[in-house]
Amino acid sequence: MDYFLLKWLHVLGSTVLLGTGAGIAFFMLMAHRTGDVRVIAGVARIVVIADYVFTTTAVIAQPITGVLLAKTTGYALTEGWIVVSILLYLLTGAFWLPVVWMQSRMRNLAEDSVRTGAALPAQYHRLFRWWFAFGFPAFTAVLAIFWLMITRPEIHL
Repeated sequence: MDYFLLKWLHVLGSTVLLGTGAGIAFFMLMAHRTGDVRVIAGVARIVVIADYVFTTTAVIAQPITGVLLAKTTGYALTEGWIVVSILLYLLTGAFWLPVVWMQSRMRNLAEDSVRTGAALPAQYHRLFRWWFAFGFPAFTAVLAIFWLMITRPEIHL
């Protein structure tokens, strides 16, 4: 496959991961801050769809395009910066998978509250705190991966 096409796909995928992640976090936080159950339910519904459509697609594409890029350019997958990038990618995934479940659960709880006219349950607020906390290590890891991909530092493992 053509190097520039692979690189474009890899950069596009990483941009989708960073952009969608930041956008989802922003919109969920802003919706939560309103305290309006209808707003929270509506935004959570859209966020869950966005995560499945955009983030999942990019999560699948990134390792494929990354491995193909390494093969095309002659980098060994054992290069230090690549190994660290892969480990950070796995760390991000370890935080992202529970977040996807939490978002779905928060959406369901908010939709139930809209349907019944009840306030958001304590479980929603507990999940939101965990969801918020899980975002920091995942987002930091993605930023570190960007730095590693751009600088390709010499890392000896």
